Amino acid sequence: MEATTVTGPAKNLLNFCRLTRSRSFYVDEPSRLEVSVATFDRATGTTNAKSNAFVQAFRDEGIIVDVIHERFRFDPRAIKQLREIVDQRKPDIIQTHGIKSHFLIKLSGLGKRNPWIAYHHGYTTTDLKMRIYNQLNRWSLPSATQVITVCNEFAKQLVKRGVQAGCISVSHNSVVAPRKVSEVEQQSLRENLGIDDEDRVIVTIGRLSREKGHADLIAALAALRELSPELKVKLLIVGDGPEREALSRAIVERNLSCQVMFVGQVDDVAPYYALADVLALPSHSEGSPNVLLEAMAACLPIVATTVGGVPEIAANEETALLVPPRDPQTFADALYRILMNKDLAASLGGKAAERVANDFSPKSHAQSLIRIYESVSQPRADQSRREGSAYTDPLSDPLATASTSDISI
Repeated sequence: MEATTVTGPAKNLLNFCRLTRSRSFYVDEPSRLEVSVATFDRATGTTNAKSNAFVQAFRDEGIIVDVIHERFRFDPRAIKQLREIVDQRKPDIIQTHGIKSHFLIKLSGLGKRNPWIAYHHGYTTTDLKMRIYNQLNRWSLPSATQVITVCNEFAKQLVKRGVQAGCISVSHNSVVAPRKVSEVEQQSLRENLGIDDEDRVIVTIGRLSREKGHADLIAALAALRELSPELKVKLLIVGDGPEREALSRAIVERNLSCQVMFVGQVDDVAPYYALADVLALPSHSEGSPNVLLEAMAACLPIVATTVGGVPEIAANEETALLVPPRDPQTFADALYRILMNKDLAASLGGKAAERVANDFSPKSHAQSLIRIYESVSQPRADQSRREGSAYTDPLSDPLATASTSDISI
């Protein structure tokens, strides 16, 4: 996995490791699942990578992290280092996250030596460079023993791109509810951000990249002002990324500078969920978004777009208000409904929390992954599996209990 911060996929992997290392997770036997992580580093030039928050987070949990040093993206020296790591760790399964990792496992030939699970999280940007990189998946993913993806919509896309349906599993992300935030901490944050007591707060959390739809949210905020000029609203944009400059210009052009604040990247988002009246998720593309699950667990009302796996997680008018993507006016109308109707807001938040507690717990997510690991690590007829007719969705066939043979990943 390539990361320098604890991204959404990294957070899910950390939660999986914590849970499966716990004795309470297993019904009849202690944990016999071992995980080590290999990642890439260009920033420090050393194998320690102490400044890398991703590396440090896993090492703090006692998880082995091997760092592959590279001079530039797709440095061919990474292949030799990767082979050495696999020879040393002798895993039963290799699991990859991200285009580059998929590509290197196939190019190195390691995907033929070991059962290989490729985790497909979707594509996070739409610029020309990334569209070229994304084409690598058309070459890499069909060779994986199993492809895990985070929503049924992505699974359908993978089939169209040449991955056999019988080699695809859907494992929706899980959520750990954000910590409780005291009224004192909330009030302190309001004061630090200059938010008045009568201000209603909209929060959006995520990388500032084009497919996240922040420009649409800025337009929706302008539409909301036209809809209700007397409503005092502040929008907090939590996160950072390449679109920040363009978004700043759009805010100035729409005369919204007094209503929008860039918070930047933060390690603890719990105070922002607690402070907000509504979460805005205006994305053009999503898989199984962690921010959606976290907001639901925090009982926060949500307006989100009907893209990717969002409708698989949240039900319109029941656990969120879902609107078409790229439609700022409709998005503004939904924000207005929540901000002006406390009963609706409370109902959406309460039912959302029940939904994630029942169907998106870390335990159910870990159990679904363990079932996949066991299936690919045991001898079987590969051809018959590849000729299977459909991918599996753990929400429709949950694993009741967990027990593993010795498996290292």
